[in-house]
Amino acid sequence: MTTEIDPITLGVIQNGLQQVCNEMDLAFCRAAFSPVIAEAMDRSDGIYAAEDGALIAQGDLGLPVFVGTMQYGTQAVIQRVSNPQPDDVIICNDPYLGGTHLMDVRFYRPFFYQGELFCWLANTGHWPDTGGMVPGGFSARATEVEQEGLRIPPVKLFKQGELDPEILAIIQSNIRIADQRIGDIQAQAAALKIGDKRLTALLDRYGRDTVAQAIAELRARAERLMRATIADVPDGVYTGEAFVDSDGVVDEPLKIAMQITVKGDEMTFDMTGSSPPCRGPMNSVIATTRSSVYLAIKHIFPDVPLNAGTYAPLKIIDPKGTFLYAEYPRPVSGCAAEVSQRIAEAVFAALTKAIPDRLFAAPAGSSGNFALGGYDPDKQRSYVMYVISGGGYGGHAGGDGLTNGCSTIGISKSQPIEVLEQYYPVLFERYALAEGSGGAGQHRGGFGINYRVRVRRGEARASMVMDHGRTGPQGALNGSEGGANTVRFDFKDGSTHTPLHLSKEQDITVRPGDVIDVCTPGGGGYGNPSNRDPQKVQDDIRKGYYSAEQSAALFPIKGSE
Repeated sequence: MTTEIDPITLGVIQNGLQQVCNEMDLAFCRAAFSPVIAEAMDRSDGIYAAEDGALIAQGDLGLPVFVGTMQYGTQAVIQRVSNPQPDDVIICNDPYLGGTHLMDVRFYRPFFYQGELFCWLANTGHWPDTGGMVPGGFSARATEVEQEGLRIPPVKLFKQGELDPEILAIIQSNIRIADQRIGDIQAQAAALKIGDKRLTALLDRYGRDTVAQAIAELRARAERLMRATIADVPDGVYTGEAFVDSDGVVDEPLKIAMQITVKGDEMTFDMTGSSPPCRGPMNSVIATTRSSVYLAIKHIFPDVPLNAGTYAPLKIIDPKGTFLYAEYPRPVSGCAAEVSQRIAEAVFAALTKAIPDRLFAAPAGSSGNFALGGYDPDKQRSYVMYVISGGGYGGHAGGDGLTNGCSTIGISKSQPIEVLEQYYPVLFERYALAEGSGGAGQHRGGFGINYRVRVRRGEARASMVMDHGRTGPQGALNGSEGGANTVRFDFKDGSTHTPLHLSKEQDITVRPGDVIDVCTPGGGGYGNPSNRDPQKVQDDIRKGYYSAEQSAALFPIKGSE
């Protein structure tokens, strides 16, 4: 008969598992060569169950969108990799096997304790390039996944600690700036090795059986807490919508139709009424679709601990026949960074009707994916620069939205412009708030940013997959939508270019002196704008957030009409 684990030991083991993941995150960041990992922190580490890949723990510094996807990726590895050995590291970036897009490369390490497989350690890192039509992988016009880059099935990159030179050669022969990838590969593998050491120490201290018992109890408690939280939401059927600007190929919006049924202590999510599969790269693989729902619920109920038990009361109907259930060979480069945020936005819009006091207007909902690849004649080497940018968060019952916050799906931050200018032949001429972009409301949305980057040396190719260019993030409870995303190329010869698909374009040739100007979306407004405190309206004018003319139009004085 198993004795019940005492709460102090349970709490210590819970924090110990979390610390293992945090140390993997930090080791990955500190050792990585690419600024997108080292500075922007576009990566995640976690611990997953040996039998089914279920999430045990993930680091505080990990991207939320990877919370769900890596457990599905671990399941794929368990099913496809036979006879894993200690110190093996499996690599995979296949989006259809529990992934996102090709640039998010996943490593998996079986964790053995006293000769037996106990769990899996896994991490994901965004590589700046994995081949394909355009530098950086964000092809706005891809019509099949092969055009987006190299697709790697689950294979052993490290065999019992030894890097396989043949697999490495295949990878390096199919990606750009291959000589720089070995640093990220070694950093990603080293992070898992750190996790192996720290988890071994935890099991040495408390024993295999006690830790296993604690993991089971933590999973059960997370499920109970999530069920209790859902039980406080009024039963009913709630609907919400969100739209992707276009797929990059066909200039028509894609609809996400979200229906959430709350019954007792469970929620069911039905997206089967969404648009059919699209030609361009804005399809979403099912792992990303599910993870988008999970992270949206975690935004709404942040106090529920995170492990596989958290997801148990969340039932997702597979949206087969829609662009949210991508199957080979549908292109998917925009799924993780853009479509996932529209899915979350649809969840927010639906549940605002049920629990308005806990919800908020839509955030910017775009990662601002901008890639520039070329040859730097001064350094005599090729480069690929990937820029992530922030935007405004939506207003909420407690106040105004956050300005220049990270994307809905992650904690990734904009890389310091000084670092980008040091690595790449560019100059940021402007990096400032996008004044006026916050949606009007009793509590206004936060502001996006406006940056202008000039090419200093050499010819380069620019590509971007962004969103919210057709319409801004939606408001809540009569609030107005936030400012839309804009992109403009200002060429040295005086001509300009605006992408046909607003914030999606690829392979634009830029030369020294050419400038790319980007404004990211602002957050939606919350509540009727006429109810905004007049003093706050004046404060915003004084700070330059809005002009007096904008404020008069956006925030009418109640009863003056």
